[in-house]
Amino acid sequence: MPTEERALLVDADRRAIAYNDSLAQRRVYPNESAIAALTNFDTPLPETGQAATQVLHSLDELGSPATVTSNGPRYFGFVIGATLPAAAAAERLVLAWDQCASSFDGSPIADKLEKVAACWVCEALGLPNKSAVGFGTSATACTLACLSAARRTLLARQGWDFDQDGLIGAPEIRVVISETAHITVKKALRVLGFGMRRLQLAPIDEHGRIDPARLPKLDERTLLILQAGEVNTGEFDRFAELIPKARAAGAWVHVDGAFGLWARASSSAGLADGVELADSWTTDGHKWLNTPYDSAMAICRDGDALAAAMNSDAAYAMASKDSQKNLTLEFSRRARGVAIWAALANLGRAGLRDMIDQHIRQAGHLAAELRNGGYQVLNRVRLNQVLVRADSDEQTAAILKAAQDSGEVWFGATIWQGRPAFRLSVSSWRTTDADIEVLIALLLRLKNT
Repeated sequence: MPTEERALLVDADRRAIAYNDSLAQRRVYPNESAIAALTNFDTPLPETGQAATQVLHSLDELGSPATVTSNGPRYFGFVIGATLPAAAAAERLVLAWDQCASSFDGSPIADKLEKVAACWVCEALGLPNKSAVGFGTSATACTLACLSAARRTLLARQGWDFDQDGLIGAPEIRVVISETAHITVKKALRVLGFGMRRLQLAPIDEHGRIDPARLPKLDERTLLILQAGEVNTGEFDRFAELIPKARAAGAWVHVDGAFGLWARASSSAGLADGVELADSWTTDGHKWLNTPYDSAMAICRDGDALAAAMNSDAAYAMASKDSQKNLTLEFSRRARGVAIWAALANLGRAGLRDMIDQHIRQAGHLAAELRNGGYQVLNRVRLNQVLVRADSDEQTAAILKAAQDSGEVWFGATIWQGRPAFRLSVSSWRTTDADIEVLIALLLRLKNT
């Protein structure tokens, strides 16, 4: 390696390590001056390129102060975990490898590690061990893959060749979703051409779960989408009641489990009893598994169905049906499943269980202390989500803003049952009990100010 290239990479590593060393002391959200300094990037495309050392200097000196410290211990927004050191180290090596991880021909090592990671994911989540697992960019992209497989399969059962004849004239596929379905599920449905006015909304109970007694009628042309971890309450649809009804009707069941599906790897696995009966699932690694962003999974019981829907074989690029290019939206792709493999190899079954158990315990303690301090805790806190409201909508908004402005913590707003609330998500491996106490003390102080 040329000396200049080596020196640049060493400097990048030094800066990255220094950034990580500062996580506990950094503001969780950047201040106004750091954000204002970003205008320094607003320049025309340079006629003559800058030295690589200057590019790196600008990124660190101007960019690092304006980051959100979601990789730290006191970020409680959007169910975002920090990155486990083993996963971060794996990402560094994967970047050096620079593999085209579409198939075995592009990268034998990526192909092997992602196949192993697929098996481990199914084992950890208690899903059918022959399921296909595509490692995609996000729950949105992976939902697109799974729902594409679902529609194609349901149409094939009606004698319709989707690949050749498309949708014009095809039997209509009905979609039944929860009234609280996540926006990414709706986005995937919209992109796939399912009009929002055509969706059938299943009524929910007080916890945000589909009410089995009021489930719309299902048939062999129905796609039923359930939730493992409702985004506000963390609740689970009643899979053991709902999925057998769907299977008896010939419907396809997809489960949106972006974060909640990982409860299956914990001592609270019973919360998701019956989820293994579904046809497909999506989940993220960058939420509760604590891998870097850009890590998600499309999981399909019928691997052939996913492979047929996502197939991208060409005369110059043939591959096995379980190659990642035939299980995901991407043809050219990075080996994003390696970070999943590294996290699971590092944690093991026991470490994964302990991490998730700790977050559930911390969320329960947080909820109890806030409730004792006069807050309304709006959910049962069975998982890692704490849904909170103060005495009035105005006070709720004021506390949220003050907490965000403090730089000590960060969490976001939401709307629950038509009124403002805020949502506290405990999902970072870096979050200690002491960090939870800091959050509690801040919120109690703000409420009494």
